[in-house]
Amino acid sequence: MSTDHCLTEIKSMVVTLCSFQVISMAHGFFYFYKCLNNLLKNIKSSVPVAGFADFQSLSFFWNIEGLSWDPVECGTDRISLPRQSLWMPDVVINEFMDENRAPDTYYLYVTNTGIAMDDLPIRVTSSCNLNIYTFPFDIQNCTFTFNSYKLYVEDIHMFFAEPVDITLRNSLDVMTTKGEWELINMLSEKNVLPVESMNTSFDLLIYHIILRRRPTMYIVNLLIPSCFLIGVDLFSFLLPPQNMDRSAFKMTLILGYTVFLLLMNDLLPATGNTLPLINAFFSLCLAMMVGSLLETILITNILCGSSRYPPLPQWVKVLFLNYIARLVCLSKSDQNCDLQGESNHRKLHELIKTVLCNPAKILESEAIHKIPPTLQELKKISRDLQSIVQQVEKHFSSDQSEEEWVHLGHVIDRLLFILYVVFLSVSFITIFVYWFYWYNVTASLV
Repeated sequence: MSTDHCLTEIKSMVVTLCSFQVISMAHGFFYFYKCLNNLLKNIKSSVPVAGFADFQSLSFFWNIEGLSWDPVECGTDRISLPRQSLWMPDVVINEFMDENRAPDTYYLYVTNTGIAMDDLPIRVTSSCNLNIYTFPFDIQNCTFTFNSYKLYVEDIHMFFAEPVDITLRNSLDVMTTKGEWELINMLSEKNVLPVESMNTSFDLLIYHIILRRRPTMYIVNLLIPSCFLIGVDLFSFLLPPQNMDRSAFKMTLILGYTVFLLLMNDLLPATGNTLPLINAFFSLCLAMMVGSLLETILITNILCGSSRYPPLPQWVKVLFLNYIARLVCLSKSDQNCDLQGESNHRKLHELIKTVLCNPAKILESEAIHKIPPTLQELKKISRDLQSIVQQVEKHFSSDQSEEEWVHLGHVIDRLLFILYVVFLSVSFITIFVYWFYWYNVTASLV
């Protein structure tokens, strides 16, 4: 048999099969091979955490019944034919969101045993239901579902051409870029989509692509700067409030952190019904800075306005200056010396009152010695000394009240600083533990 005769015979068989393509497929089978050798070469988010664009290579294998030739006589075991000359399976990807922008190919191969082999590139922009609660430490499960658009399970049977672990290994071998996502696993399943109205179903081939986000960029650009700024705010408590304008420093810190969040906003995911933990982390940092500023305003008001305030109530002295002061290690170490000094002042005042401010004793002394000319002079001196004693007592009383208010301000400042550290530590530990917990839960589910 000549080569021209073989080609003429093959061409006539192809034309005949094209006329009965539906009947041929109804009694045949269709092998589906989704080759992910090029998957993740350039996988990226087409919109922020809403979809994925990836490059794939789709390979189809199906049997054309009645088509065969002798490769020895014809001199070839396969031929290339235009796609328009053969029936093509109408396989679609349900998660497709855009048109295929991969380069077009126009030919397929047909072997001497009647196996048609079609391999074409495809660029998929697909939707993926992302759970961003643990962002940026999240693991996503994206699904690719392949099925025929019109042909039911009675017309076309779809099968995986190779195990999914081989596809995963081939995909990892050809990865050329290290982008935001890392391929960690692939799962596959064969399912059917029932059509109750027609009492039939569609054949489905499903791939689950398990992706893990690489968090390094977000840790370096978001989390570490936030921790640094909150640490600076924490150490600002060491500034003496009576000598330094601590509030101006904290206000500058808050404005800087706000500008930082605005600049880094593009790195954060577009939130839906679920608020990511990282948003709660940033809100907590900002709230702690604002609370620290309010505390500074309160302490500054107490320290600067202590001279105008009335004496402290007794219960405030007992609660803050005795118990809480010992608790925060701010009890006066020279308390005994202060008490001794106050006792000496009190004795001095009593002596002045007794000796100089008691006109009766002075008059009695004058009567004994009979010195009447000095009586008016002594009365005048007595009134002057009494006024001086009142001023001295008022001065010492105001100094003691002001000192108590200043001491109260320092005690409250130390107490709020300790509460700030405790609350900040507990909150950060809780968030990071929760982060780690949900990360493990997500990893176990996928």
